[in-house]
Amino acid sequence: MRICIVGAGAIGGHLAGRLAKAGADLSVLARGATLAAIRAEGLRVLAADGEMLARPRVAEHAAELGPQDAVLVCTKVPALGAVARGIGPLLGPETPVAFVTNGIPWWYFHAVGGAEEGQRVPEADPDGAVWDLVGPRRAIGGVIYSACHVPAPGVVEVTSRTSKLILGEPDGARSARAQALAGLFKAGGLPCSVSADIRTDVWAKLLNNLSNGPICVLTRRNMRDTFRDAAVRQAAVQVVREGMAIAAAMGRPVPGAAEERIDLSANIPHKPSILQDLEAGRPMEVDALFQVVLRLARERGVPAPMLELLVAMMAQAAEAAGLYSPAEAAGLYAPAEAAGQSPRREG
Repeated sequence: MRICIVGAGAIGGHLAGRLAKAGADLSVLARGATLAAIRAEGLRVLAADGEMLARPRVAEHAAELGPQDAVLVCTKVPALGAVARGIGPLLGPETPVAFVTNGIPWWYFHAVGGAEEGQRVPEADPDGAVWDLVGPRRAIGGVIYSACHVPAPGVVEVTSRTSKLILGEPDGARSARAQALAGLFKAGGLPCSVSADIRTDVWAKLLNNLSNGPICVLTRRNMRDTFRDAAVRQAAVQVVREGMAIAAAMGRPVPGAAEERIDLSANIPHKPSILQDLEAGRPMEVDALFQVVLRLARERGVPAPMLELLVAMMAQAAEAAGLYSPAEAAGLYAPAEAAGQSPRREG
C-alpha cells in the first residue's frame, strides 16, 4: 500500500516507523527541521521493542508525492484546516484518510443517525474546511495510546512500554480499508484493532486527556509526579466521573471506575501532549479537547464543575503564553447559539 503520513511529530513519527517496519510504500509530509532531518538521516523511532529506522519519501508539498492508497493525518487539531487545504494531490477517488487525533473529531456526527446526523464540530473544524474538502466519506477514526516525544527532529522516543491503535469507521462497519491498515500496523509490531464503536473509544481516550491535560498544564509536571498529591489525584478522579457522565449523556457510556484510570496515569512519568505543546510554544488544543466537551455537557444539562474550573484555568495559562485565543474560540459557535440553532449541519 502507498501510505502517506501527514505530520511526522511524536505520534505520526511512531506510526511511520511501524508502517516502514511492515514494508509499506511509505511517504511523509513534513516541513522545517523535521523535513530536513528525515531527508538527511531518515526517521528513527526508539521503542521498547527495538529501534526502527525508516527512510520514507519525504516532501513539504503533497503534489510532490501524488495519489496514495491511504493517508494518515497525525497533526494537532488546530492544523487540520491547513491540512485539508493542502492534501488534495494525495487523494485518489477512493483514498481513505485516517485521522489519528485527540478530542471530539470533526466527523463525529457523520453516520450517527437521528436528529444529530451531519452536525458539525466547530471546535475541531472551525471553517468547515476538513468536512468540505476531505469529506466524511473518506474518514476513518483513529485513537492511539502511546506516550511519545520528539527529543530531536526526525527522532521519536516511545516512553510507554506498550502502545495500541484503534481504527474505526464512523458507521461502525469493519471495512476492508480499515482492516488493511490495521494489518499493516500489526505487522509492524503495533497492536491495532478495528472497532465497531469508535465513538465510545474516542470518549474512553478523551477521559484520560480531560483528567491529566489541564492539571499537568497547571503543575508543569508529568503525570506520575502530579498525581502523587492526594488532593490533586482526587480532583482528577472527579473530572473522570464528570467526563463519564457526559459520555453517557451522549449515548456512549464508558465502563470502568474513575479511580482505576487515574491509578494507571499515576504510574507514567509522561507529560501530556498539551503540556508538551505549552513548553514548545505550539498552539494548544484547548477547544477540540476541552471546550467542546463542556459545550456538549451544557447542551445536555450535565454538570461538570471541576472540569469547567480546570479548563478555565488552563485556558488562561494558554492565553498568557500566546498559544490560545478565547475570543476566537467564542466565535466558533456563538452565532449559531445566539440564533437558537445547533452548530452547522451537513448541506
